[in-house]
Amino acid sequence: MLRMYGYEVDVTRDTDKSIHNDGIEGIANQKSSDMDNRLEIFNKHDNAICISIHQNQFTDPKYSGGQMFYSDTDSQSKYIAQTLQDKFREFIQPENDREIKLCGKELFLCYFCENPTVMVECGFLSNPQEAELLKNEEYQNKIAFTIFAAINEYLAKKK
Repeated sequence: MLRMYGYEVDVTRDTDKSIHNDGIEGIANQKSSDMDNRLEIFNKHDNAICISIHQNQFTDPKYSGGQMFYSDTDSQSKYIAQTLQDKFREFIQPENDREIKLCGKELFLCYFCENPTVMVECGFLSNPQEAELLKNEEYQNKIAFTIFAAINEYLAKKK
């Protein structure tokens, strides 16, 4: 969708497969290499925004709803996170009362990216109803459109 509207898009991964360097041994080393390689992709463009898309998981299945995490290393990240949270509420989750959250170094890509960055948790796989929604292609398309609309709103207001 973003490409169709003229945005340059770099996808770091579209499967749950590590992009660690060849020859790296051991899970911890592979994870570190994977994160370094994704951060390099995040930082290779000036004036970019980085959106990292995930599904949340928690021990208690009662929790649901999209939630955005941002780092205070770039002042625009908080604004993008709030725009995304508002669009999730407006377009697909009107009952969602989750707040955006500040992250620390534990969210490596958000914290160390040189561009505004937000981690989008689209919903909770630990919530059975939401897990079913997240598997649904129509719902996935709604999420994609919601992210697209938030990016457009952010960029329109930034100018």
